[in-house]
Amino acid sequence: MDLSTRGRRTALFLFFLIPGLSISSWVTRTPDIRDQLGASTAQMGLVLFGLSVGSMLGILVSGALVARFGTRPVMGLGVALVIVSMVVIGFGAQMQSAPTVTAGLFLFGAGMGGGEVAVNIDGAEVEQLIGRTVLPTLHGFFSLGTVVGAAVGILFTATEFPVQWHLAATALITAGMFLYAFRAIPPAVGRTKGLRPADGGTAPARSAVWKDKQLLLIGGIILAMALAEGAANDWLPLLMVDGHGVDPALGSAVYAGFAAAMTIGRFCGAFFIDRFGRVPVVRASALSAALGLALVIFADSPVFAGAAVLFWGLGASLGFPVALSAAGDSGPDSAARVSLVAMIGYIAFLVGPPGLGFLGDHYGLRSAMILVLAFVAVAVFLAPAIGTRRTPQPEVHPAQPAAPDATPDVTRTAQGD
Repeated sequence: MDLSTRGRRTALFLFFLIPGLSISSWVTRTPDIRDQLGASTAQMGLVLFGLSVGSMLGILVSGALVARFGTRPVMGLGVALVIVSMVVIGFGAQMQSAPTVTAGLFLFGAGMGGGEVAVNIDGAEVEQLIGRTVLPTLHGFFSLGTVVGAAVGILFTATEFPVQWHLAATALITAGMFLYAFRAIPPAVGRTKGLRPADGGTAPARSAVWKDKQLLLIGGIILAMALAEGAANDWLPLLMVDGHGVDPALGSAVYAGFAAAMTIGRFCGAFFIDRFGRVPVVRASALSAALGLALVIFADSPVFAGAAVLFWGLGASLGFPVALSAAGDSGPDSAARVSLVAMIGYIAFLVGPPGLGFLGDHYGLRSAMILVLAFVAVAVFLAPAIGTRRTPQPEVHPAQPAAPDATPDVTRTAQGD
């Protein structure tokens, strides 16, 4: 790996770390924010609807923006919105203004939905450049950010540190990371609009990705696993507080355990994927997430439910990044393929969980999670869709026989890499 690629990979680590720190900072304070706003579960669902609207906007325009401008400006704008959103959410909590908190979550959703699609496209290209599994590790830095942010959130929750100053400090720290990382991202990655076909324009292939059945099945996997991750990120502290009767600090601690399990799964995932292939790893992940969810939903013991969150976190850790890797390998124009699957994933991750608030208000948060459990169970059966890597066939001219080393790597393809 040359120095330029190494610096680019390090910058992507930070681009994944920043949203992780940010999301866990306000998630661990959701009980405090809820109390400051005096909101019910259904009203919190409405507040989180700002996240849904912003996410949908960011997700829907991200692919077109990357195609026109490349990943660098889209990543920059997205992360900048995430940083600003921390200040707005904190100010809204201080002013006891639900509309302001909703506006802050809108900014967070727009930045996360738009920027993270671009970051994943850039990460998929780095993975292909160095020829090794990278996306799980990159997503591991997102989870590492959630662990660090959750640990700080637990401390600040226990000491009743003001929410607004907590989120303002988060914004200041992540702004410094952003300014350092942005310089290392090359321009024009993922850009296809306005280019001639000889220069990389791929409009015909871009429209065809929507018709690829394998890619849509991969999208189904990422939808289920992203929903499992997003549901925990938005609701796990309140699920433990309201559903299992623990105090807010302990609810934040359980969320930190989930984030730690996610981090371990993602940093260790590359080893298991390279050794056993994608299909067994994703199937085992979905089974683990389903087991953890079932125990959290149906177990009446808070201790048992808290321990089961570790299975939930380990299981949810690899579905998103592995599906993105599989999407990039599934055919030509990998940027368009990663963009499509990432959009599906972020719709589930950012838009799905707020809808659980409305179910939770009528049936309780524990019962609402049954919907997440059902989606994860389906992912177990969809796992074979990520197992085939389409290896480009070498060109063989009639006058020249194929060289012996031109044979595709059949063993690697059969294993699903």
